[in-house]
Amino acid sequence: MWSPAPLCALGRRRPGPSAPLQPLTRLLQRELRERPPTRLLQREYGEQPPTRLLQREYGKQPPTRLLQREYGEQLPTRLLQWGYQEKTPIRLLQREYRELPLPRQGWGRMPHLPPRRFVSNKPKSRRHPKTFPVLDGRVPAVYRHVFEANLRNSEAVISRYSELLERVKKGGGEKAVLRHTQRNKKLFVRERLRLLLDDGDFLELSPLAGLDMPYGDVPAAGCLTGIGKICGVWCVFIASDATVKGGTIYPIGVKKQLRAQEIAMENRLLSVHLVDSGGAFLPLQSELFPDKLHGGRIFYNEAIMSAMGIPQVAVVCGSCVAGGAYVPTMAEESVIIDKIGTLFLAGPPLVKAATGEDVSPEDLGGARLHSQVSGCTDHFAPSEEEAYECIRNVVSTLNCEPVPEEDRDHDSPLYSPEELLGLAPLDYGCTLPVKLILSRLVDGSRLQEFKAAYGTTLVTGFGHVEGHLVGIVANNGELAHDAALKGSHFVQLCGQRGIPILFLQNTAPQPAGPASISQAEAHSNRLKAQASMMAAVACAAVPKITIVIGGCFGSESYVMCGRSFSPNFLFLWPNARVALVDSRHFPTVTPAGDWTGEELELKQLKAKLEEESSAFYSSSRLWDDGIILPQDTRKVIAQCLEIMEQKKSQAVSPCPYPIIRM
Repeated sequence: MWSPAPLCALGRRRPGPSAPLQPLTRLLQRELRERPPTRLLQREYGEQPPTRLLQREYGKQPPTRLLQREYGEQLPTRLLQWGYQEKTPIRLLQREYRELPLPRQGWGRMPHLPPRRFVSNKPKSRRHPKTFPVLDGRVPAVYRHVFEANLRNSEAVISRYSELLERVKKGGGEKAVLRHTQRNKKLFVRERLRLLLDDGDFLELSPLAGLDMPYGDVPAAGCLTGIGKICGVWCVFIASDATVKGGTIYPIGVKKQLRAQEIAMENRLLSVHLVDSGGAFLPLQSELFPDKLHGGRIFYNEAIMSAMGIPQVAVVCGSCVAGGAYVPTMAEESVIIDKIGTLFLAGPPLVKAATGEDVSPEDLGGARLHSQVSGCTDHFAPSEEEAYECIRNVVSTLNCEPVPEEDRDHDSPLYSPEELLGLAPLDYGCTLPVKLILSRLVDGSRLQEFKAAYGTTLVTGFGHVEGHLVGIVANNGELAHDAALKGSHFVQLCGQRGIPILFLQNTAPQPAGPASISQAEAHSNRLKAQASMMAAVACAAVPKITIVIGGCFGSESYVMCGRSFSPNFLFLWPNARVALVDSRHFPTVTPAGDWTGEELELKQLKAKLEEESSAFYSSSRLWDDGIILPQDTRKVIAQCLEIMEQKKSQAVSPCPYPIIRM
């Protein structure tokens, strides 16, 4: 995904998979500008070749005789082999420059993986000059009233967001949490994550999922998903919350788990499952079971990820019934907790109903049974604390190297991120120049702008976010013909150079249809240019992050890498609006009470669109990866870039098959 074209050991482009390996002498000749080493030596020593110098230095004893006398009967080649443990220097050089091909695989290590770039170990912020032009982030006085209106709106929606977040953090409610922790002697899901993850912030995904659904509230969709570090390695975690509906899986919970697995596959992240599930919610089985992206897809993804060499581990930290029982048994290693974890397809009540036999959960599928008899689990843990310590030990054996710690010497933006609250648009009419936002996101408020004077309704350029180089594509008005062509050009540049792309999306409401032939022609040209950019965005094989800072309307949202175009991460600001059309640009209805049938229908449709286009409605249905506060945007972007960078340093397993337990 990162490298668009193969490069040779010296960083230059190489011919391709069908070309033969270039010997080191050819590389040295090209590096020394076609002057072979012998010519350089002759120029250094005049007309006396090195052999003459050696003979004069050592008299009649040639160097080979001296070496033999020094090392006895062991020739230098034998000494080299002994020093490198049977690996000849040529093999070592090939491994150093990543030129060692595998059988029938050309330049790449795996058929489905791109060749690796020759990356410097120096921090990126030092490899790129800090001479980019500085953006002017001062808000003009003429925009002060717009800034104040945006600020008041941001404070209102952030207050609403904070209320919903506090509600979600309580899980299934105080009574359910007390029953879970005191009667059942289990830890709350957030306490489990505290024991499992390294100290530090983790990126929680879609915390508001499941609120205000047609079948009721399912806080956090009944499970917590996110990305955190275990032993320094970025991992995706999927943790059931048994205080929500007893851990029962709802359709929105399936969707949330599938999205977490998708992120793990895209970024090659280790997956950790904390399973405490009561199985599917049967009244909604038609929305859970039969289709391609329903519950069974979770198990399919587990097998595919194992074949891709992406490790998966699980902890049975509660009752795992029916479908929930397959998650730990398909993981590569699993831990079960004594007296708490149970694993079966049908619990004691169904056994009683079917056979009339009374059986305890421990006898039917307890920790000792599965760790000593059935072998469905690999590790027995007497307590939850020991289980998570065991999982951390397992992670340390997975041969997953953490991202090398780089001392990225980056500058903070020159303007306060708190001012982003006044730059988050109340609606499209309150949009301020997007460079004001960029000046509060990029390092040192510096941006190397691309085609600054052309297609000005789209801002494109290169900048750094906490030392990470990114290409930036940001709406600055309606995506006109010139702006779309410019965006297409820039996205292809990023794809060719292997630079991640950050999209800041604030699309214009759908314009009115053309009223003349000339307008129709201009409209057609704009559509063609947008189609060109759409194709470039879809095919750019680099990581993509989308932040919806305002409107996400119509076809322009696809051009700006909306959800349909599969960005690696997509987040919303609390003020964002997501809809096919903007309800606030609908035809107005007279305020009188004597409405005709069409006017009443239009009024109801407008109210429906207004409700369904809010950021909270979108996030509760997993149309995004979560809502983030504007002032936290820079931190979240940097975290995502670091997460996506981890896969560049990972070894890839050559095995094309999953690990089959038992």
